[in-house]
Amino acid sequence: MDINSNTVNIQQNITLSDFQNLVDDVLIRHKSVLDITTKLDEYTTRINRAVVKSVTSCGCIEIHATKQDYNKESLQEMKKSMSNHIKGELCPNCKEIIIQEIGAYLFYLSALCNALDINLADSFINEYKNMKALGIFSLK
Repeated sequence: MDINSNTVNIQQNITLSDFQNLVDDVLIRHKSVLDITTKLDEYTTRINRAVVKSVTSCGCIEIHATKQDYNKESLQEMKKSMSNHIKGELCPNCKEIIIQEIGAYLFYLSALCNALDINLADSFINEYKNMKALGIFSLK
């Protein structure tokens, strides 16, 4: 299955609340907060592994890591000089795997929000507002 924004038949206007509610409806086996947090760790590892395998097994991307240059006159100059160290582009297969792993991570993140009675959309909006207010000074 090609996971591409042009081929997905799901509406793009699904809200975070819709997603979080659906997670609440379908989650049965890993309902404990202990299960949920360990699943989050598991999928963080699976995302990292999929990125690494894109380099080491597939070779569709390469990582050319060098020291980041923080010694600039302004934050704008620093931002322009920073690199993500990725050369190349994910092939469709690697991209699909990473998308699936990120989706599972989002599932368990939503499950954690449900267990703790936190609205995922509120967290999203709060972070958005912080970034908007602080801009480049948020230094993330």
